[in-house]
Amino acid sequence: MELPSDPNLIVGLERADDAGVYLINEELAIIQTVDFFTPVVDDPYYFGQIAAANALSDVYAMGGVPKTAMNLVGFPIRQMDISVLKEILRGGIEKLKEAGAVLVGGHSVEDNELKYGLAVTGFVHPKKVLTKRNLRPGDLFILTKPLGTGIATTAIKAGLASHSLINMVTRSMAALNKGSAEVMALFEVHACTDITGFGFLGHLAEMVVGASYGVEIWAQRVPVFDGIEEMANMGLVPAGAYRNRDFRKEMVEFDTSVPRYLQDILFDPQTSGGLLICVSQAHGEALLEGLHRKALYDSRIVGRVLGDRVEKIFVRLEP
Repeated sequence: MELPSDPNLIVGLERADDAGVYLINEELAIIQTVDFFTPVVDDPYYFGQIAAANALSDVYAMGGVPKTAMNLVGFPIRQMDISVLKEILRGGIEKLKEAGAVLVGGHSVEDNELKYGLAVTGFVHPKKVLTKRNLRPGDLFILTKPLGTGIATTAIKAGLASHSLINMVTRSMAALNKGSAEVMALFEVHACTDITGFGFLGHLAEMVVGASYGVEIWAQRVPVFDGIEEMANMGLVPAGAYRNRDFRKEMVEFDTSVPRYLQDILFDPQTSGGLLICVSQAHGEALLEGLHRKALYDSRIVGRVLGDRVEKIFVRLEP
C-alpha cells in the first residue's frame, strides 16, 4: 500500500512509534495520537481518567506537551443510563485539566459495547522529538511504573482481586506520565516509549528492531505491583500476554533463573503503563533521582543496551 508522503512528516508509519509528528516550522512540530478501549475497571469516573491518561501518554513518550483533545465515544444508549457516560467524560476532563490540555470536540456513536478514549494533539520542538530509535551501547533503561495491570484486571473480572490491589492498580493507571516527562526533558534521553498493550518486552522489542545492538534486562529489578506474583502463579494471565510472547519469542532469550511467572509479567499487556526511558549511562542515576524527587518512587533502572546481540533481548534476574 502506497501512503501519502510529505517532507514535513518527521515521524509517520514507516516504523512503529507512539504517535505521528509533523513539522510546522523550525521551532514547532505537532504530535498526533488516538487511543480508546473498553472499560478496565467498574467505576465509570476512573475508567474515564484511565482512558484519558492512556491517550495522553503517547504525547509524553514523544517528548511533547498535550495541548488539545477530542472525545471518542461508543455508548450502548439503550442498555446503559446516560449518567454512566457523564461520569466517564467527567473523569476524562479532569485528566485533561491536570495535563493542561483543552477539550475541543469529539464524536460519539451508538455501540453495543462501551468504548471511550481521546484523539490528542501535542506540541514539541522539532529537535527534541523522542522516538523508539537511537539506542546506544551502554545506555540505561528506566521504567517509571510497575507492571501487572493486565493480570490485575483479569483478577478483578474473576472477583479474585483484593481492594488494596484494585485501588493500587487503578491509581497507577489513572496517573499521568506528565511528571516523568518533565524530569526526562532535563536529561540526555536517546529514546522513549510507553508500556501498553504489547507489554514491557513487546514495546522494548519495538525499540530493538532495526537497531544495531541488543538489550539486557534485569528482571528482578523491574517494578511489579504487590500481589501480582501470586496472581500470575494462579494462572490469572490474560490471553494478550501469550500473544505478546508468541509474537516476540524469537527475539527474547530468558536465562534459566527467570521463573515462568516473571516471564508472564514481562509480557503482560498494560493499560496506561509507565514510560520506558533510554538514557545515557552518565545521566541514568541522576534521572532516576529526579524521578524519585517527583515522588515517582516505583521508577527503576531495569537494563542496559549491549554492544552485541543484534536485535536480541536477553533477560536475566540480576546484572
